Amino acid sequence: MSQEFDFEQLVQLCRQTHEETRQSAARAVDHSLVVRNWLFGWYIVEYEQNGVDRAEYGARTLENLSAALKSKIGRGFSIRSLEQIRRFYLQFGGIEKT
Repeated sequence: MSQEFDFEQLVQLCRQTHEETRQSAARAVDHSLVVRNWLFGWYIVEYEQNGVDRAEYGARTLENLSAALKSKIGRGFSIRSLEQIRRFYLQFGGIEKT
C-alpha cells in the first residue's frame, strides 16, 4: 500500500477483509454441504434399491444409519435429517442416463 492511512482506516480495512472472507467461507461451506447431502441421498437410495429386503429398508435403514453416523461423525444425522437428505436426492437427483 502506497497511501498513508490512520488507525480507523486500519480497523475498517481489517473488518471489511474479515467480513468478505467470512462470507466467502460461508458460501463454500454451503456449497460443500449441498454436495455432501446430495451424495448421502444418492448412497441411501442406491443402498435401498440394491438387494435390501424391501419390507425392512425404509425406517430401519435410516434408524441404523442415523445411529452409526452419530457415533462416527457426531450430531446432525437424525432420522428426520436423513429422510430430508433422501428426499433432496430424489427431488434433484434425476440424472438421465444416455
